[in-house]
Amino acid sequence: MEVYLNSITIIFFFFFLLLTSSVESSTEVITRFQQYLQINTAHPNPKYYEAADFIISQAKSLNLEYETLEFVKGKPVVLLKWTGKNQNLPSILLNSHTDVVPAEDHKWIHPPFDANIHLQLGNIYARGSQDMKCVGLQYLEAIRRLKGSGFQPIRTVYLSFVPDEEIGGHDGAEKFAKSDRFKKMNVGIVLDEGLASPNETYRIFYAERSAWKLVIKATGLPGHGSKLYDNSAMENLMKSIESVRSFRASQFDMVKAGLKAEGEVISVNMAFLKAGTPTPTGFVMNLQPSEAEAGFDIRLPPFADPASLEKRISEEWAPSTRNMTFELGQYKPKYPIHDKFGKAGISPTDSSYAWWKLLEEAVKKANGKLGKPEVFPASTDAKYFRDQGIPAIGFSPMANTPVLLHDHNEFLNQAEYLTGIQIYDSIIKEFTSHEASREEL
Repeated sequence: MEVYLNSITIIFFFFFLLLTSSVESSTEVITRFQQYLQINTAHPNPKYYEAADFIISQAKSLNLEYETLEFVKGKPVVLLKWTGKNQNLPSILLNSHTDVVPAEDHKWIHPPFDANIHLQLGNIYARGSQDMKCVGLQYLEAIRRLKGSGFQPIRTVYLSFVPDEEIGGHDGAEKFAKSDRFKKMNVGIVLDEGLASPNETYRIFYAERSAWKLVIKATGLPGHGSKLYDNSAMENLMKSIESVRSFRASQFDMVKAGLKAEGEVISVNMAFLKAGTPTPTGFVMNLQPSEAEAGFDIRLPPFADPASLEKRISEEWAPSTRNMTFELGQYKPKYPIHDKFGKAGISPTDSSYAWWKLLEEAVKKANGKLGKPEVFPASTDAKYFRDQGIPAIGFSPMANTPVLLHDHNEFLNQAEYLTGIQIYDSIIKEFTSHEASREEL
């Protein structure tokens, strides 16, 4: 895969070098990306203030307005502003998150926060290289290019760098989207993260699945490890697990057959299994436990029926007739599948919708190709903006790149990173060069 990436991206790298040589070398652009990646913002102790200071330093270098919002102490939201000529027009918001997931250092080719570059292949290895520090810096580099060319936006551009996306975004994007500060921004559309594409076509997302965290618990009489009897806790739980597995298989079969995309089905994956009586050296083997439980990560597309799924859980997966109980309660998502206006959390993606048409034209002008709009298979901060009735598109311009978010050896090729800056240059220019009102858009 890496050899293939090298052969198809080297041309783009030198093409970008020629384009930027009159303004700034690509080496400086890549160095800034490395500096951002080297800030360890992994949970459980992300260096948020260090990341905020770095973003603010970039804002100063670009003469952008900036402010720090702290809805929860220790979790800053950095908000930048490039003021447009007509501030009465709806603005655009370019959102990204500063946090990343942890990495198992010993399983990486290079240390995950060193941002090392493979000399022959040009791959930048770092946690956050795909998810999603690349996008946050690409926004800024695109604005740097536009400012360098003398471009002046008609409508205002905001950039938000938020915390905590990887742990739900409740203290970051959720509070920001519900704040009075956000309302005053008059946002018309939000761009947020997407996923890498293994081919030359960029992936783009108009909606996402909602997350449910289900815990099923079984109870029964304890018994000797040698005894055979009905309705033990483990037997009842295994029946439930098999029922869940069967449902999962039916959903996955549709994906395998090409009938539906991954984001269009309900996914169910077991996250933990807990049972048995522990000892200092293991478990008591001659005792059948009186309790057993399992946890499942469930993702529902926006057009799924939550009531139908909850009925399936209560009647098939955890029926009381088998001494089963289940909890969604605190595990249920704090955001609905529908927005606050009762509409499905879906952003329009047809050519009659002005924002979408502008996006298509911008990517085409930058010699990029958009794939068919998809439902994001997991969840992002975009849901909180859609919940406010504002369209949000998930888009990370990473073509010819394996999907490695949350994986070992996460990387982004430097030529692909530079090409993505050109894509955002075109998008920002296209979005901010039209004077259409909210009603016209």
